[in-house]
Amino acid sequence: SLLEISFCWILHDIMCDFSGRAVAVMGGMLYPRESPSRELKELGGIWSFRADFSPSRDAGFEQRWYRQPLRQTGPVIDMPVPASFNDITQDPHLENYIGWVWYEKEVQLPQRWLQDDLSTRVVLRFGSAHYYSMVWVNGEQVVEHEGGHLPFEADISRIVQRSPGVPCRITVALNNTLTPHTLPPGSIQYMNDKTRYPKNYFVQNTRFDFFNYAGIHRPVVLYTTPSVYIDDITVTTTSSESVAMVQYQVSVVGSELYSLSLSLRDQEGRVVATGDGPSGELKVPNPNLWWPYLMHESPGYRYFLEVTQEDTYTLPVGIRTIHITSTQFLINGKPFYFHGVNKHEDADIRGKGLDWSLIVKDFNLLRWLGANSFRTSHYPYAEEIMDLCDTYGIVVIDECPGVGIKMPESFGNKSLQHHLVVMEELIRRDKNRPSVVMWSVANEPASELPPAAYYFKTLIAHTKALDPSRPVTFVTDSNYALDRGAPYVDVICVNSYFSWYHDSGHLEVIPLQLTAQFENWYKTYQKPIIQSEYGADSVPGLHSDPPAMFSEEYQKALLKEYHSVFDKKRKEYVIGELIWNFADFMTNQGITRVLGNKKGIFTRQRQPKSAAFVLRERYWKIANESSCLPPIIKSHILFL
Repeated sequence: SLLEISFCWILHDIMCDFSGRAVAVMGGMLYPRESPSRELKELGGIWSFRADFSPSRDAGFEQRWYRQPLRQTGPVIDMPVPASFNDITQDPHLENYIGWVWYEKEVQLPQRWLQDDLSTRVVLRFGSAHYYSMVWVNGEQVVEHEGGHLPFEADISRIVQRSPGVPCRITVALNNTLTPHTLPPGSIQYMNDKTRYPKNYFVQNTRFDFFNYAGIHRPVVLYTTPSVYIDDITVTTTSSESVAMVQYQVSVVGSELYSLSLSLRDQEGRVVATGDGPSGELKVPNPNLWWPYLMHESPGYRYFLEVTQEDTYTLPVGIRTIHITSTQFLINGKPFYFHGVNKHEDADIRGKGLDWSLIVKDFNLLRWLGANSFRTSHYPYAEEIMDLCDTYGIVVIDECPGVGIKMPESFGNKSLQHHLVVMEELIRRDKNRPSVVMWSVANEPASELPPAAYYFKTLIAHTKALDPSRPVTFVTDSNYALDRGAPYVDVICVNSYFSWYHDSGHLEVIPLQLTAQFENWYKTYQKPIIQSEYGADSVPGLHSDPPAMFSEEYQKALLKEYHSVFDKKRKEYVIGELIWNFADFMTNQGITRVLGNKKGIFTRQRQPKSAAFVLRERYWKIANESSCLPPIIKSHILFL
């Protein structure tokens, strides 16, 4: 089809160089922060929007919509950014739209940004857009990016400084089509039976259980730097009882002749260490370590590394260590037990669009719950969310968009090349975050297939080469004896839904089946295990005694059966439990989904179900049993 051909041609063009090899990620991707040398302009709000409803979805390119204001090409509507476009209007065709959509924003830039003296660099940055993006400024293409969930940017100095006083017109063409080689994968199915389907009718098939929201999902900003600027910073830390070492590497672009100074400040602004040059080590006496929530009375402690030359950038730094054994996960040398959740970026109306009110509410609920961790299921979350994890001490398993990898063709070299680049982009973005303690390269792939062995061996080795400081995992639902990727992970993460997707309604089988699951995996691999998903759907307000499926009582009873086994095995080699799911979320329509997945312990509107109170009591009890918990927190738990 023209839709698939045009999309795949563009995808191949950006992903491969002239030899057909995957193009490595170039340059840094520091989060945009204002400083004495940097200014920031946020572009959130109302953008012009137009979906291309032409049969082949290519009218925008044939007619070159980017050459003129979008409103001159045909009817446009208002569209909020950041937000998914699917649920904003009353148009059902837009709700399930697949293909190219177009966004546009005109911006007046400050005059001081436009002096054509090569001293100011103007950068356009997107936090994420789903899934394939092409961007023009004043009709000139400036960047292409494949994949959602991760940031991309372009230096637009030459374009905007060439025409001072002219509004900066930003045009974005965005395609949410998924192919067997994208992350996540998908396929387009054409319905050619004209007696049953309209002409040119097609659907997007996926193998993941959440709604395929699309749009500009995260902030769009313009920011400035000097022409000689700090492009990237990499920090790693080690510590003992009395001293910590902060190793750093700084990349400066624009000149080979520069001087560089560094100051590490504590949270009170006191300088605790200084350095100079692009790489080195800072010695911090009597350090305040970064501790997870409920492991210390001051969780999430961060220092601030100020890097200065002509440019100035300040990077938050958490000092902490990670180590794993065959039975434990150690943070700062002390055993850490993951008692947390899986989440989704998902809410009414805005879909996956970033929403500060929702973010703060979610963190308040996490801390109320006593959760110390979550997995970014099944894609990287917004940087703004990750910042709060660093601040509050919420531990993160950082997962790439490798969900739904089920088709054999999704294990070939083309898919693998793209997956390697995605891991490079993810690690480039999150490598300095103390909250990120482990990378997850996939969720529930068909890891029993023969090609999975080479695929995951290569992918995990590449991830470890990029970041030797963190363990690597993927989340499996395959049989322990058939999984071809498990030999290469550091921690076994297992999903199971006993008494739900099989043996439905029979809670009595859970202890036997769950115990066998853990014992089989540990006997085979001798690696620590996390129960990375478990749970049951419950419809809020639906009650049944004895417990029946979909009632709040059944969800509670199922959790308690799992917990009885967890309590035995966490004394041995089980190092965590992550409930599926934190909150109800939207999915594709289907006979097993009534307005979405209802496995949340909170509703989609963040109201607690009965299961939330079961989990809250459990998590605070586990925290109370921790030998490293300060007396002030233990007394608070007893009060609860």
